Amino acid sequence: MTESRTLRDAVVVTESDAGPYGQRITVGGHQLVADEPTAIGGADSGPTPYDLLLAGLGACTAITVRMYAERRGWPLRHITVRLRHRRIHATDCAGCETTIGQLDHIEREMQFDGELTDEQRARLLDIAERCPVHRTLHSEVLISTTERAQDERR
Repeated sequence: MTESRTLRDAVVVTESDAGPYGQRITVGGHQLVADEPTAIGGADSGPTPYDLLLAGLGACTAITVRMYAERRGWPLRHITVRLRHRRIHATDCAGCETTIGQLDHIEREMQFDGELTDEQRARLLDIAERCPVHRTLHSEVLISTTERAQDERR
């Protein structure tokens, strides 16, 4: 469980050789990379940090929907989640609390393959709204930052 991880075995991000912005990400025994596109000075050696955020949301959404469909015994064969992130002017968002400046907008499109009824499809869309990462993004998130002493970095 994520809650039981210590900072020693948590996600670790270090600069990679893909300069100037390339990053090496270690999650348990898994290795990932992140970078910025060449258009803004990166080496495009991997997805951007926002791409990784969207990937986490998409994966969590698909897993949550899959678990729900399996518990119900619904004939869901395959799930595809497409996501896009963009910044929009707050004044362009009629249902938003923020009215000044810009805000983040994530578009999520779901595709369900299987012999599902219209009611089942609607319920799966509703369940997608309840995935844990979606809930985290909608909640207040506290991030604490500390510096680790040089001798502790090894």
